[in-house]
Amino acid sequence: MNHEDFMKIAIAQAKLGDTPYGTAIVKDNQIAIAAHNTVKQDNDPSAHAEVNAIRRLTAKLQNRSLEGYTLYSTCEPCPMCATACIWAGISEIIFGASIKDLIEFGAAQIDLPCEEIIAKGFREIKVTPGILKSECMALFK
Repeated sequence: MNHEDFMKIAIAQAKLGDTPYGTAIVKDNQIAIAAHNTVKQDNDPSAHAEVNAIRRLTAKLQNRSLEGYTLYSTCEPCPMCATACIWAGISEIIFGASIKDLIEFGAAQIDLPCEEIIAKGFREIKVTPGILKSECMALFK
């Protein structure tokens, strides 16, 4: 599987959620977990797709470290989710639409790119933007 295949899984997850955000976490070219946003369903403002996936995967593994894992997200992780990736030890973040794209579209976002959060953190995380960007933006239409 390639980046586009994994992003398609995140897109499918986004279609299941309260709002159109989905994620998949991958290791060794295998999906470890996929999740979607459940903020409204759970009445939990922290129940973003990325946080839900990290919580479920670390519980499943009985290990708080996700070193060596890649997180695919339909949209650039918000500051909270980017920070969760740092704490969890995610090695790479790959996303479709950027925070800037979403702001230009009119979606409520905190205008702070994940790379700025990562730069202030204590881990190096590779960030790759723009994978299936148009398909990810289409989730908002």
